[in-house]
Amino acid sequence: MSGVLTGFVVVASLVAVGWVLGRTGVLGPTGQVVVSRLVFFVGSPALLVQTLAEADVHLLLSTQLLVSASGVAVCVLAWLVLACWRLGLRRDDLVIGSLASSFVNAANIGLPVAAYVLDDVTAVLPALLLQMVVLGPVALGVLDVSRHGAEGGRSLRRLLAPLANPVLVGSALGLLLSATGWTLPTALAQPLGLLAGLAIPGALVAFGMSLHGRSLAGWRRPEVLLASALKGLVQPAATYCVARFAVGLDDAAVFAATVVAALPTAQNVFTFAVRYGVARDLARDTVLVTTVLLVPVLLGLSLLLPR
Repeated sequence: MSGVLTGFVVVASLVAVGWVLGRTGVLGPTGQVVVSRLVFFVGSPALLVQTLAEADVHLLLSTQLLVSASGVAVCVLAWLVLACWRLGLRRDDLVIGSLASSFVNAANIGLPVAAYVLDDVTAVLPALLLQMVVLGPVALGVLDVSRHGAEGGRSLRRLLAPLANPVLVGSALGLLLSATGWTLPTALAQPLGLLAGLAIPGALVAFGMSLHGRSLAGWRRPEVLLASALKGLVQPAATYCVARFAVGLDDAAVFAATVVAALPTAQNVFTFAVRYGVARDLARDTVLVTTVLLVPVLLGLSLLLPR
């Protein structure tokens, strides 16, 4: 328990530093964007290459991936049924809501939580790969078909765009190194390790900066409440049930899978909503509400679940 609490203190301290930087404006009006881009394009890919190269890929891509996919499927189906039945949302709004209720922040928040709370960065990788390879392309494809049904070429380019994502590229390179048993020469491995060190503290500081000036005013809307409840409560509960009773993982693996499922909605969902001009308020408010829920949910999991 002390290790988990220490992890929360470390995460909260770095987020607080970011909030102070945002509040004081030390890094200027574009500081948060610059730090986020540095983490996204440099730090996170380097960390994923370094981590995956040493991971057990066969274990990573088997049971854990199934458990992660099961939790996502439960939330997406529940959202579609309840939102269509009670809320009457448009198709594009349903797509963004599906992502908001299931798409975990595996990169910006997941990597630090995995490092400091779980002491295992690879715990978030199944969820990350599932989102980058399956959920993201499928959701964007549906949005493209809805908005540009007659433009097959443009739709194809957008569907293939996630393959150029630096996080996915870093994961692919790491998986390649792991599967082949290749090792990087020292002249490449050492600078890669230094760049990887940017990822976790940089992500937490950037996240803290993004919290400055944000408001919870939209949390009362029914679609936000539904998406937030599915993401913050139902997804970890469903993942726990699958991991414990259906798959039979050990205590440590069940705890890790449940914690990853409890991560807040990824900020990528808001990016998608802005890009397509649909459900922006739903995406933004769900990201914020589920982020606020993260600490009490994880504290509860750490108290209730053996590991």
